[in-house]
Amino acid sequence: MTGITRRRAAGALAAAPFSKILGANSDIRVAVVGLGSKVKIGGRGKADAREWRKIPGVRVVAYCDVDRDILDAEVEQCRKRNESVDAYADVRKLLENKDIDAVSVTTPNHWHALVTVWACQAGKDVFVQKPASHTLFEGRQMVEAGRKYKRVVQCPSLSREPTGFQDALKWIWAGNLGKIQYVHGIHYGARTSIGKVSGPQPIPKSIDYDLWSGPAPILPLVREYLHYDWHWFWAYGDGELGNWGIHNLDGCRMALRDDRLPRHVLSIGGRFGYVDDGETPNSMIVFLDYESAPVIFEIRSLPKNRSLLRQAWDKRQDETMDDYLGARRDSVIHCEGGYLIRNKAYDNNGRLVREFPPSGPDVYNNFIEVVRSRRTADQCAPMLQAHLSVAPIHMGNISYRLGKKTSAGQIKERVLGKPELLKVYERFRDHLGANDVDLNSIRLGPLLTVEPARERFTGEFSREANQLITRDYRKPFVVPEKV
Repeated sequence: MTGITRRRAAGALAAAPFSKILGANSDIRVAVVGLGSKVKIGGRGKADAREWRKIPGVRVVAYCDVDRDILDAEVEQCRKRNESVDAYADVRKLLENKDIDAVSVTTPNHWHALVTVWACQAGKDVFVQKPASHTLFEGRQMVEAGRKYKRVVQCPSLSREPTGFQDALKWIWAGNLGKIQYVHGIHYGARTSIGKVSGPQPIPKSIDYDLWSGPAPILPLVREYLHYDWHWFWAYGDGELGNWGIHNLDGCRMALRDDRLPRHVLSIGGRFGYVDDGETPNSMIVFLDYESAPVIFEIRSLPKNRSLLRQAWDKRQDETMDDYLGARRDSVIHCEGGYLIRNKAYDNNGRLVREFPPSGPDVYNNFIEVVRSRRTADQCAPMLQAHLSVAPIHMGNISYRLGKKTSAGQIKERVLGKPELLKVYERFRDHLGANDVDLNSIRLGPLLTVEPARERFTGEFSREANQLITRDYRKPFVVPEKV
């Protein structure tokens, strides 16, 4: 089988049900691609299917999953509800179905771009879960596919949800707390070991591993769980930075109102606290040098000494951070006259200045409304914004992958000229030390220089960094240079 060809795409687009604006009484027929895991953690696709069913005038008409056991189980649940759904193992077959209007993508990251591009070529709108793409190259191709085929492509994050955060940002932008000085994004959440296997594991008989691998090489299974734990392997996932970090890093970038990529990026971190099969870091700092203000993003995943989280902030802020540290994940906007945490604004003495009630559109309803109206300017989470927020994640991971173990003292010398970064690093170092981490095992990535307009690296280490912008695709699962 081959991918969606240009000729097939043109024919599908001409016959697509959205070549004109849908009437208010027309059902939107949604297919869910990727249902999730039957073990451990998972089920995002199943959860999305429930969200689509809540919306009047929306029908879930098809499921696609390469794990036959998961697919059959969900089809059976539909049968019990007297719902009829088509079932597919191969997304290419699903996309040939002209009775599908939109595709909801909840596959592993390495499939996001290809399903999105193929769906756009087939004349279908796309709702893709975070992180939008697996590589920097893929994100831009997803944007271009939506534009070329005039499709609605949406990718949400928690920062786009109706929490009051966006109204709070408008208040900040009006100058009520002065100029933004820097933005600190955090994700503090224990993530335990995925275990270590003695060798390659058998592929479950229910899974088509060729289709599961798709654009990635067919590699031995060297983890206990095929599902979900792919997040911690570079061939398929983007680590905790792409898994949880994208939610708040998107909020950090929203605060800056900067649609350019950062000028420089630097990473510090490692996989600490246990020895397992995972490849990606579980503790990490990423410094993003935007022209408007720096963004510092921090991830802590070690489960020990949770009380140390309270040392992550200035003493003056301890009292106001209590509920925030309970959530352990957010974007903190530091301004001249105070700071913003989620939907709450504080002055420099830690006094609550203003709280903004939840408001704004639900991301699922918003997608359906735009699918009907075709007014893409009304999107609350357009693909371009998702790409601009996930691109620095890819860049941060690239810096990390090019880095090497460096002593804590040398890292401190490296960041001395960046006072906000230095404060975050020292607290990060203390946290690792309290968890008995060897402080000479921290990996320091190079400070990479970015050409924002070209979305490429330049200068020192650029040759090695640019090689990681994309991947070697396994035919026929190739994200095309020209969509």
